[in-house]
Amino acid sequence: MKIPMFSRRAARRSPSKATRWLPAIVAAAGLTLAGCAGSGGTGEQSSSGIGDVPTDTSATVRVLMENVPDTDIVKNLVGQFNQKYPNIKVQIETMTFDQMRDRLVSSFQASQPAYDLIVVDNPWMDDFAAAGFLEPLNDRIASTTGYQPNDFFPSLTAITDVEGTTYGVPFYNYALGYIYNTGDLKSAGLTVPTDLDALVSTSQKLKTADRAGIAMQPQRGYKIFEEWANWLFAAGGSIYGKDGKPTLNTEQAARALNAYIDTYRTAAPANSLAWGFDEAFRSISSGKAASMIGYNWNLPALNDPAGASAQRAGQFALAPIPGGKSALGLWSWAIPANSGAADAAWAFASWVTSPEIDAQRVADGGAVIRKSSLTNPKVLADGYGADYYKTVGEILADASPLTQGKGGEEMIQAVGTELNDAAAGNKSVTDALRDAQAAAERIQQ
Repeated sequence: MKIPMFSRRAARRSPSKATRWLPAIVAAAGLTLAGCAGSGGTGEQSSSGIGDVPTDTSATVRVLMENVPDTDIVKNLVGQFNQKYPNIKVQIETMTFDQMRDRLVSSFQASQPAYDLIVVDNPWMDDFAAAGFLEPLNDRIASTTGYQPNDFFPSLTAITDVEGTTYGVPFYNYALGYIYNTGDLKSAGLTVPTDLDALVSTSQKLKTADRAGIAMQPQRGYKIFEEWANWLFAAGGSIYGKDGKPTLNTEQAARALNAYIDTYRTAAPANSLAWGFDEAFRSISSGKAASMIGYNWNLPALNDPAGASAQRAGQFALAPIPGGKSALGLWSWAIPANSGAADAAWAFASWVTSPEIDAQRVADGGAVIRKSSLTNPKVLADGYGADYYKTVGEILADASPLTQGKGGEEMIQAVGTELNDAAAGNKSVTDALRDAQAAAERIQQ
């Protein structure tokens, strides 16, 4: 059984930095970029658009990734990649999340770009594509032998496709699930909740004098929106309608927010209005809370005997979000339009996401992106167990991102601010949802 990693990301975003990079993207939308050629990498490479890159290709691929354990798994695979492509040097630079956007936009607009291959967070995808920052990958994907793009979960590829053009391939998911202490649930005589009403009542019934029923993440901005979106889906609501316009001020949204606030006030830890992931994880791992809504890959860390759960390791289980639909995030591999080593970049990106190597990455502890990896014998033998991967598959089969279209990062922060005001009692549910809808419409008009 693989020793799990704690967290790929703690606080996903710093609200103070959430939108400062947007003016650069707006300005860049009017620029004529250098197409797929560019002067990065070795200065000798350009994009041919081919899928099967010759194994004698010589180039340096400069990669920017987040400083998280999944990146370490990718780094450990580079030597194996060089057995096939001995003349492609892969240089991976890592940094914290809050630094990445500004660095990427600077590189996109530079005459001498810093990066040839990058990872893109899903709220950035539409903005980067609209600004001409990313190379379209449709032709490469279609002409890469054995790539099997239909094996990726459709919920993930829906994010990498922008108006019919594919600008990325999945790297790892951060879909959410319901995580609970099996012993606490059993001793309370309860079963796993399967709808919104049961989520509320189960959380309340799990609360005791020395333990919260659920560790929540109502922190202003991204975290509360990411968590509440699952309640919205459970209430039968949606973030966007079929016409692509925000649908945040609806009867279902009001039901979801009222249920969320009720649960926070009656079942969550006291004084936890500013809690994000770190605090919620510590609460459930220490036995101070019986459940949480967390990323699917948090479960192995909770069950790690050498991890934060100590004697509680092995007691935790993962289930789909009550109601069945989960909020979804995704990091995707993408090639900058001004990459100077685009062919070599695709050689690495397509290799590391190919069915065979992806199964190896997942078996090493990486997050799931392909359906075939869930049943791969190596994954089942070396990973986190068949039950875990079965549940992850169910979660990814019905998951939806927080945002679509341009301005996603700013919209998430604005809506999350309104939701937090409602949870704090500073605004009524009616006023908060009205203002959240207005903000989303203004930002994403």
